[in-house]
This record gives sequence, C-alpha cells and structure tokens, in this order.
Amino acid sequence: MEKYKENREFLKANFQILDEIKTDAQKKVPKPSIQKHYEDNSQIIELPKVNKDMLLKSNIFDCINDRRSIRKYSNESISLDELSFLLWSTQGIQKVMGDNHTAFRTVPSGGASHTFETYLIIKNVENLNEGIYRYLPLEHSLVFMYEVKNIDKKVNQATPKQPFVPNFASKSAVVFAWSTIPYRAEWKFDITAHKKILIDVGHVCQNLYIASEAIKCGTCAIGIYDQKLIDNMLDLDGENEFVIYLAAVGKIDTSI
Repeated sequence: MEKYKENREFLKANFQILDEIKTDAQKKVPKPSIQKHYEDNSQIIELPKVNKDMLLKSNIFDCINDRRSIRKYSNESISLDELSFLLWSTQGIQKVMGDNHTAFRTVPSGGASHTFETYLIIKNVENLNEGIYRYLPLEHSLVFMYEVKNIDKKVNQATPKQPFVPNFASKSAVVFAWSTIPYRAEWKFDITAHKKILIDVGHVCQNLYIASEAIKCGTCAIGIYDQKLIDNMLDLDGENEFVIYLAAVGKIDTSI
C-alpha cells in the first residue's frame, strides 16, 4: 500500500497550507488572461447563436438517466449548430467581469479560475475542414489553427490502448481536447491549485455528456492518451499548457 500513499495524499484537502503562503493574487501580481491570445490575421469562424429550440431531449431526468459512454459512431456529420451548443455547454461564458479577468461560465470552477482551453480535432463537422481548431469563449467563435493530413492515423496514435473499442476516437466527428493552463489557478491557490484543476475538468466533461445526450449525439471521455504526441499535435509546450482530458463526439451508430 505504500506505493499509493503519495497519490492518496494528493486527493485529500490540503488548503491549510495556504495559511503559510502568500499567493501571487495576494501579492497583486496581474491576473492571467481568461483566454489565450490569437493573431489578428487568424481565420475566425463565428459560431451560431445557441438556443434551446435545437434540443431533441429536454427532460433533464431523461438526459441523466440515458447517458452512456458511446464508442461507436455513424458516418453522419454533426452540424455547426450542434457543435456550437456543445462548446457553449462545456465552456460557454455567460458574463464577464473585471475587464475580462473573471468569467461566469456554464460550468463551475474553483475560484472561477477556469484554467482550460478547448481544442477541437475536427473530422466530420458540416462546413468545416478537417483540422485543428481552438474555441474562443469570449467571442463564441473558433480560430482555425491548421489542417491535419492522415487525421485518422494521428488520432489513433494519440489515443492508444483503448480497452473496450480500439481506435474508436478516429471514427468520431470531433475530438474535444481540453488543455489546462495551470497558472490561472496557481495565481490564486498556489501549490493547492492542482487538485481543483482535476475536479474542474470533470465538471466540463460531464456537461459534454449531458449536452450530447440532449441532441442525441454520443460521447466518450478519454483518459488514456499519449501526452507528448497530443501536446505536440496542438502546439502546446507541455509545461505551461498541456492536455489534461479528451472526449470523442459523434452521431450514434444505431445499426448496432
């Protein structure tokens, strides 16, 4: 049992440590931005406005009761309206305060730190080319990053050793890849930030499950992935920003 001890301690509440630490927030160090910068000449895709008319299942009891991890998808594309809804459900901003330094979102986050950026590995979304995109929650838009050749192969390499259905992620319409920028939480919580980050990403992915169920799409969270490969694929430095969770989304294969 000794080999588990360190990780088990990490799971426990340890916020009394902060009594002996002066955080960057307390030092009046400027708060990190809630959204990564993008170049002025970037290709921006405005997302459709989200509304509840698109819901195919609006009863929250049914959505929670029927939710399952779906690993088999049809070849049907998902619409830009559906993608817009899923992005809003998982990282959408409802209100911004303090000169874009604090945001209220559709998911909770410890200290409203919201450390995540949402990247999309898009394969089968209407009116979008295959490739890598990043969600811009402040504008509710996408920024196109670059095309990906042999996208199926690269997704399979990034998500190896799936225990139930090998290579299922490459059959989906889109893979959500959430990175974390830890300093957004470390600024306020210092060395106690990291447990909060892991808790928060669970909130995000659960919203994706429920939102997908509401529009009759299937999703499956992915915790087994090649860290270095996926970070490189998304052009992340692996230190100040790195992938923390993935999820595949697609139309459900009803023929099975």
